[in-house]
Amino acid sequence: MEKFWNDRYKNKEFAYGKSPNVFFKETINELNLSGKILLPAEGEGRNAVYASKNGLDVTAFDISEEGKIKAMELARSEGVKIEYKVGELNQMNFKKNSFDSLALIYAHFPANTKEKLHKKLAELIKPNGYLILEGFSVNNLELREKNPKIGGPGKREMLFSEKEMKETFKNFEIIKLNETLIDLNEGNFHNGLASVIRFIGKKIA
Repeated sequence: MEKFWNDRYKNKEFAYGKSPNVFFKETINELNLSGKILLPAEGEGRNAVYASKNGLDVTAFDISEEGKIKAMELARSEGVKIEYKVGELNQMNFKKNSFDSLALIYAHFPANTKEKLHKKLAELIKPNGYLILEGFSVNNLELREKNPKIGGPGKREMLFSEKEMKETFKNFEIIKLNETLIDLNEGNFHNGLASVIRFIGKKIA
């Protein structure tokens, strides 16, 4: 997967554009988030840069070195600072309860590691901190077959459902959880009508 993402990000053009994800942007503004935010699988940095521009202390990571290069270029061009690490979660030295918020934006993981990763990431959020997630739902497979330009995994096990969110993040108060159809317009690889899960949770303990 590292090679896949390096190949995608090594081009000059930003694969998913430079603008932040719409749901991420709206959520930051609605919740008036502050403090430290963690962005796993952050790619080329569009969300990290937006968060930094809005006063958040940003830490991001991804397995792609090319993604980091693009993210740091974008941060410099926008006059903000972000901390960006390259590697997988188990290579990071993050401490439990150390972030005020965490956002997973189209961060899809293999089925055999997804639940474990989600729970480990949830441990990094402080009590009363927020988890923000947007990703393709299991019902996106049918839409993807009709329009491959939507993007996203072709394996059902890597996709999300409302039931999964409730089960995995049991120690979060649900602020928002719904499956919805949206018209994606993010760079060259997220385009068209897509079915997504949107989740905002507030950590109880």
